Amino acid sequence: MIEYFLFIFVILGFVPLLYYTLQAMVFRGKWEYIIYFILAYLPFHITVMSIVYQATHSPVAVLIFQSTKDILVLLGILLFFLYNRNIFNYPLRLNKVDWIFTGFIGLAFLYMILPLGETAFINKVFYFKNMLIPTLVYFLGRNSKFNAQEISKVFRIVFTIAIAAFLFNVLEKLIDTHIQSYTGYALFIQGINQIEPTGNFGLQWTFETQATTKRFASFFADPLELASSVLMGFAAGLIWFLTSKREYSIPYLVVMACSMGSLIFSSSRAAFAAFFIMIFFIAIVFKLYKLVLFGLSGALTFVVFILFFASEDFYYFVVDTLTFQNASSAGHVLEWLMALESMIENPLGIGLAMSGNSGSVTDEVRVGGENQFLIYGVQLGFIGMGMYILLLYYSITYSLKVFREEGNVMTARVAFTAASVKIGMLLPLFTANAEMYGYVSWVSWWMVGYAMNHLPKAKTTHGEA
Repeated sequence: MIEYFLFIFVILGFVPLLYYTLQAMVFRGKWEYIIYFILAYLPFHITVMSIVYQATHSPVAVLIFQSTKDILVLLGILLFFLYNRNIFNYPLRLNKVDWIFTGFIGLAFLYMILPLGETAFINKVFYFKNMLIPTLVYFLGRNSKFNAQEISKVFRIVFTIAIAAFLFNVLEKLIDTHIQSYTGYALFIQGINQIEPTGNFGLQWTFETQATTKRFASFFADPLELASSVLMGFAAGLIWFLTSKREYSIPYLVVMACSMGSLIFSSSRAAFAAFFIMIFFIAIVFKLYKLVLFGLSGALTFVVFILFFASEDFYYFVVDTLTFQNASSAGHVLEWLMALESMIENPLGIGLAMSGNSGSVTDEVRVGGENQFLIYGVQLGFIGMGMYILLLYYSITYSLKVFREEGNVMTARVAFTAASVKIGMLLPLFTANAEMYGYVSWVSWWMVGYAMNHLPKAKTTHGEA
């Protein structure tokens, strides 16, 4: 009975969101509003498909929900060209991020059509699609022109997602059960992805720690995606707190607190470390040296706690993690070594869909898979990995440049959030195929694109939104 109630709940949420998006994009020419659909839907994507499959047992029904987001992005690209009738007179101001992104996706297309690797061509096509869509989202952000109210709506959705994720985490803790146990997650990964449920809770190992305690994911795909995604909520809440009058700043403190709470519920070591890296980055940007001292004090306190007050199990858990003797950490190292060996033997790469944890990568041919940089290195060679590293570097530095020089506070907030999230994601990229985390990946690339749209005029734009 509960599966049909959840299915009806999904339909009542999905259909109005889709209608609003299509009505704005097609009939009002607001192709930019695809970002609202991405923001409101992607955090729930796996949960929605799980509920749909649990209620219908139909792969076709799942495919409809699975492909809607991609179709809308492609529709946004089409409408961009249709509504810009003088497209040949459209101003082109390409920067390094544009050129590198174009070269990177062009290289991926070349490796898709070349007879490289052992995987089927259709798998290469699906893998290329998963790389192409974030590129198109960047393109849409690169050409979006929003007013203050429209940008404010983007952030309001980010804030709502951060708060809602924490509230669902609290609910999971109170009932001591993963939400995924009710949504048909195990049935979905078994029936659609052909992955057998594992772990002590009938889901996957990533939903628990080595001490067999629960790691919660809220409505996200898994705890790792939740942990990476809440970095965006914290960064957005912080920049609004720092750029708003103090009497209006309480809601942003709530957003930051909820983001930190979800980070704790996820129990992700990489995301915890990434959070502190992001804090130091923000402190340096704003010259908040007290925040740096606070962070160092917190780290020192944690070390003292581990050495003198922590339980023996927790002490050895931390030590084994730092020395890579922990089973999870050792697994990462093994995957990295496999990927590095492949790159040394094949410096030009072995083709698409040969590494990573994407559904189009089969276990029979997979080489490595728990480091985004090495995943691209295995498939696209040292050139592809180098282009991806340069893409992140210039995305961060140029977004930071827009933040510092842009006079419009709303645009500056977007640029700051983009730079902070990309900094915060660096460590998760070392331990996971983190570009698969649709919400944080797509939205942050949209924000980078939006910031790049203001890069040439950052020094000349004045006024506050």
